[in-house]
Amino acid sequence: MDLNATGQSLGHQASLLFLLAIPVACVAWTVTHEEILREPREYCVDRSKSAPSLLTRKFFYLFTCEYCFSHYVALFFVWLTRFHLLLPDWRGYLIGGFALVFVANTYMSAFGELRLEIRQDRQRIARNEAQDGKRLQPAPIKARDRQ
Repeated sequence: MDLNATGQSLGHQASLLFLLAIPVACVAWTVTHEEILREPREYCVDRSKSAPSLLTRKFFYLFTCEYCFSHYVALFFVWLTRFHLLLPDWRGYLIGGFALVFVANTYMSAFGELRLEIRQDRQRIARNEAQDGKRLQPAPIKARDRQ
């Protein structure tokens, strides 16, 4: 087993990285995209565009951007789990935090693409069903055809 300066194998650290990125991505996506938090997010969008100070606009913007918000979520999870990568000191926490952001955003990109494909498939199916429904309905009888 090849141990690095942290006392953990690189494989173990990589496993932790890919596992910790899941809740980071989940929290960041939920806050920045899902319906359950739509009203607070709309408020943040409005404040990020109309607040008088630059600092206030940037503060509210970070709740609307999954990439920006994922940095803070990753920081929280690094603090919560004491996750570090490659090195046992502050540099390992820094490397681990940015690695978490990268992997979490890769997960969110893949999830976003998957959702887009599903939405497009549903629209295509609905269009096909609507066209099939029109074909199956009998033609309306006109008034002159009844005589």
